[in-house]
Amino acid sequence: MARAIWNGAVIAESDAVETVEGNLYFPRAAVKADFLRDSSHTTVCGWKGTARYHDIVVQGRTNAAAAWYYPDPSPAAANIRDHIAFWRGVTVEA
Repeated sequence: MARAIWNGAVIAESDAVETVEGNLYFPRAAVKADFLRDSSHTTVCGWKGTARYHDIVVQGRTNAAAAWYYPDPSPAAANIRDHIAFWRGVTVEA
């Protein structure tokens, strides 16, 4: 079971993760939406497409743009549609 943890809270947990470029992508349904807040931050990957971000908010602390996803990934990255990955201090255990 893979888990994403930040500030003592389990943000996501699933047996059905996708691995891309060393990052674990959790199905959106396995991520606790109560900990996510939309961010205006975006980036572009040459082969995956445009990534959007969420801030993670736990116990009053905010980890800005620490979760990302591809709302409309390229066909080459279709396996991560409706999945979210984490970074910036979020511990991801496989």
